Amino acid sequence: MSTKDPHRLPHEKGFHISWDQIHRDSRALAWRLDGQGPDEGAWRAVVAITRGGMAPAMIVSRELDIRTVDTISVKSYHHQAQGQAQVLKAPDEALMGDGTGILVIDDLVDSGKTLELVREMYPNAHFATVYAKPKGRPMVDTFITEVSQDTWIFFPWDMALQYVEPYRGTD
Repeated sequence: MSTKDPHRLPHEKGFHISWDQIHRDSRALAWRLDGQGPDEGAWRAVVAITRGGMAPAMIVSRELDIRTVDTISVKSYHHQAQGQAQVLKAPDEALMGDGTGILVIDDLVDSGKTLELVREMYPNAHFATVYAKPKGRPMVDTFITEVSQDTWIFFPWDMALQYVEPYRGTD
């Protein structure tokens, strides 16, 4: 008897990220961004795309000692289906300007729709994600790890620890 999920197609892949992994990868993102800002290498602020970008943005801001942190709330998913991206909450206008000196951080760029919308608002911001898929990669200036388009990333804030059956067999 097979233990495979009958609802999972062969091309669907899951990539499970632990808290330790997101922390390491977010620190690597910070190191890659260090000294790359337009003001003698400095960045004016970090803006997290909620909700997934909040943990990486917190880590990046800590590593780079950036004290000004804001958020932009963009809804582009309804459950697990992508829809039209819309801004629910924008960051402080006086802070943002055209985005010069601002690091916009998200956990993942998938199709690129979210970042495309935010980039239209702040064309001179620097867009950084921890993970990138090929379709969305052109929207990102800096990222750490690329995964295939058909990979579904399971972030630690979406998961609970539980027993998992082996892929093959039960012994």
